Amino acid sequence: MTQIAVEKLTLEEFLKLPETKPASEYIDGRIIQKPMPQGKHSIIQGELVSTINILVKPQRIAVAFPELRCTFGGRSIVPDVAVFAWDRIPVDENGDVANVFQAAPDWTIEILSPDQNQTKVTGNILHCLGHGSQMGWLVDPDERSLLVYPLGQQPQLLQEPNQVLPVPDLVASLRLTVDELFGWLKL
Repeated sequence: MTQIAVEKLTLEEFLKLPETKPASEYIDGRIIQKPMPQGKHSIIQGELVSTINILVKPQRIAVAFPELRCTFGGRSIVPDVAVFAWDRIPVDENGDVANVFQAAPDWTIEILSPDQNQTKVTGNILHCLGHGSQMGWLVDPDERSLLVYPLGQQPQLLQEPNQVLPVPDLVASLRLTVDELFGWLKL
């Protein structure tokens, strides 16, 4: 994670800047660039997006978006996976998915990279929960563990292979164990 040394900007000023690769986030007046995703991060992210979308997109329940900029509550963040209920997905004048999302996702998923600050990532999850998210996940591929943050409840640490991962009601049909999640790391 790289913090770009600039004087504090307003959110509006930040949103006028060109996008960076990897994405930069706006948190408490500072621009913080996310680390470049690596192999473990990328495979888990891709499999989660595909798995969630196969279950909920055809029924128009929700959509899982990878690396979607979400601007709300004074922050502009880019969760690794942002899941939005179908009726909360903004559309443009043509009825297409809009480019700008100005709301917290219903479910936010972050996947730790080796050089990523866990406190900053947890702060983003808590920010989402404080602005309407139902649940947050913090996936740690190196530790093969998952911290689940259900809205209004104590976080849960899941590490046992057969533990079924809690999911928001929105995607209640998703059944995934710790072992299945981290099994995606094997080729």
